[in-house]
Amino acid sequence: MKEASTQENDNKLSVWYYAANKKVLDKAILHLTAVDISLDVDADRDGFVEKNNPNKNAWKWGPRGHGAVVLVNCDSETLYRRKPDYKRERILKSSDVKDMSPMVLRTKGPPKLPEGYKLVLHISQSDGENIRVFITSGERYPLVLNSEVLSKEIPYLGTDEIMFYVEGVSFPDKDFDGLVHINLSLLEPIGEGIPETPIFTDTVVFRVAPWIMTPNTLEPVEVFVCSTKDNYKFLSSMQSLVDRCGYKLNICYEYMNRGDRWMQDELEFGYIDSPHHSFPVVLDSPRNGKLDDFPYDVLLGPDFGYVTRVPSRKDVSSLDSFGNLEVSPPVTVNGKHYPLGRIIIGVAFPTASKGRNMTKMVQNFLWAQTVQEPIALYSDWLEVGHVDEFMSFVPAKDRKGFRLLLASPDAGYKLFKNLQNDGHGDAMLFEEIPDQDSISVNEILDDKQLQAENNYVQSCIDWNRDVLKRELGLDDEDIIDLPILFKLLEYRGQYRAAAYYPDMVNLIVLGRNLGIPKPFGPQVNGVCALEQEMVSLMGNLGLTCTFIDDFASYHKLLGEVHCGSNVRRAPFDFKWWNIEM
Repeated sequence: MKEASTQENDNKLSVWYYAANKKVLDKAILHLTAVDISLDVDADRDGFVEKNNPNKNAWKWGPRGHGAVVLVNCDSETLYRRKPDYKRERILKSSDVKDMSPMVLRTKGPPKLPEGYKLVLHISQSDGENIRVFITSGERYPLVLNSEVLSKEIPYLGTDEIMFYVEGVSFPDKDFDGLVHINLSLLEPIGEGIPETPIFTDTVVFRVAPWIMTPNTLEPVEVFVCSTKDNYKFLSSMQSLVDRCGYKLNICYEYMNRGDRWMQDELEFGYIDSPHHSFPVVLDSPRNGKLDDFPYDVLLGPDFGYVTRVPSRKDVSSLDSFGNLEVSPPVTVNGKHYPLGRIIIGVAFPTASKGRNMTKMVQNFLWAQTVQEPIALYSDWLEVGHVDEFMSFVPAKDRKGFRLLLASPDAGYKLFKNLQNDGHGDAMLFEEIPDQDSISVNEILDDKQLQAENNYVQSCIDWNRDVLKRELGLDDEDIIDLPILFKLLEYRGQYRAAAYYPDMVNLIVLGRNLGIPKPFGPQVNGVCALEQEMVSLMGNLGLTCTFIDDFASYHKLLGEVHCGSNVRRAPFDFKWWNIEM
């Protein structure tokens, strides 16, 4: 006979011994204490902590998967002496717990455990480097576990619940796959001088949410640009475009940017997401220009996170600026679906013994996020070395939902030859630009050195075209070639390419509206032939073109509209944990 225990040692189980004639020979009483213990998390990822999910101790990807999610608490609940909250010794505001994942200890049993028994919450040393655990105590949240405290006795309260909050402190990276385990053990005393023995352990698993980039096809939220002493015309045009599109323009003034206008190169916007909370997170590049303080001092704040990777200075090159970091829209490649797209970076040519590369520390971070598997393109052939100098994505209503735009010297020469054949060989480029020498279509076509340089550039772009077609599952119909010429610049004996006229592929995408560098191409009947071609190509996709004069303030400094701006976008509706791995 056995009954549920409600008190410690309540003699609920008796054993009787009988002889053959049913005479009672003896009896024994077993002193039992039954305790129901469960460490619970949101293992089914619906935003609520369910009781004793049988899959709570293992991670599985996909819509029918399991395992809880924890965010890196990388925002700052206060703007006073701001820093990521995971770097603070304690929780400053109760609102901070919304950035953490709830975990509940549920117990059912007698008011107290037998003498010497105790509950202990514990983690491994490696997991202690990546998470912290807080316990609810009235209106306070004392720290329970971290890298210095790997185990803690937890009070047993009989039939009750104790709320914990789990905080991520590290993003997935080369040496951290993102998985952490938290254990609760019931320890039994053995004897004086002998360590207790665990007689029961409950384990839960969390995966740290990855940092996720947002492609041009997602809805813009706000636009960022710099104000400098010489970019008033550019700034005015951007303000007009952003206002017309109905978004917010944020201007970083000179006291903060200190003359550094390259907003795209300094940072990349992304976000982190869990079933209970989500917020934007800025990735700060290691370029460390004069805009270096902007992401931390201005963007970091409540529900706006910050992350960076800082290699040794000798490892940093122009390829570590984030004009060299892009992401595709969602794609399917040979049956494998990438619902969050794929990250795109530029590196040196694979067989080159010398060349510039994105630093390994940043590459390792991007690869470790897992959900947007990176693609490496060859961009070291460019003087600045950024992928956004020869490629971009724009939304489309047909096919795959987007088009890949590629700079194409071949398309440029085709357009100029057609102009020449139509009797417009004397049409001039750069005519509208003060203090800039103009040049005719005929002169461009007669320049054999320029033609040779552009043949080289086209071969570099074609190599990348093949990679993009293969890695993104694209057909030729998914790609639009833009008429853009390049020239080679010499620096310390090395020749690399830069745009000959403003690089129209280096544009900003605001929904169905495009902000495009004004190319100042040959005028035919009062219309720029390059602009007319761009309007025709983009108009077929239902996109509206606005041409922005960035010639003096950006193009002559080897950048364009995209280089000088940045867009924070809404997150994907798709939840990263539902990816089928």
